[in-house]
Amino acid sequence: MALDNRDDPPAAFNFAVSLMDSASSTGAAITTIAINTLTDNIDAGFNECSGLEMILDVHEYEEGGNNGTVLKFPTRMKWGKLVMKKGIIKNTDLWDWVYGFCEGEVVRKDGLITLLGEKGLAHTVWKFKRGLPVKYTGPQLNAQQNAIAFESIEIEHEGLELMTGASGLASAISSAAEGIGSLFD
Repeated sequence: MALDNRDDPPAAFNFAVSLMDSASSTGAAITTIAINTLTDNIDAGFNECSGLEMILDVHEYEEGGNNGTVLKFPTRMKWGKLVMKKGIIKNTDLWDWVYGFCEGEVVRKDGLITLLGEKGLAHTVWKFKRGLPVKYTGPQLNAQQNAIAFESIEIEHEGLELMTGASGLASAISSAAEGIGSLFD
C-alpha cells in the first residue's frame, strides 16, 4: 500500500477556530475559515478546544405490568459547553466580547472549529450556532513559575453541525456564497 493512499486520522493538535457575529451570514464565517485555512491567514490560535458534544436527553417510563425494563424515549438534544484556551496576546477581542454583555451589548457569535489534516487543509468542520460567552478566565499569575499566561472562554450555544471532508466544505462554501450574495440584495 502506497503511503499517499493512507487515510489515517488527523492529529488533534492541528485545528483552527473562527468566530463571527450571529447576525451576519454564517456562510461568511465558513468562507473566512476556508480562506484562512488555505492561505495561513490566522491571527492567533487556540491551543485547546473541548466540548464538541451532543447529548440526547431520554425520558424514562415505567410501564405498568412490565417489571423487567424501563422504557426510554428520546426528548431533546443538548449541546456541550465549548471551552477554548489560548495564550494571552495584545488582541482583546475575547475580553471585549464577554465584557460587552456587562455593558448591555448582547452579541451572539457563530463559529467554526476546523480540524486540519496533515497538509493543513480542512479535514472536518464543526459549526456552532448562536454562541453565548458564559465564562471568561484570565491567566493564573505566579512569580514562582515560568509558565505561559493563558486565557480561556466558555461558550454555550444552540447546536452543532458537522461538515466532513472536501464535499462538506465545498457545500459550506457554496451556502456561504449564497449568504454573502443576499447581503447585497
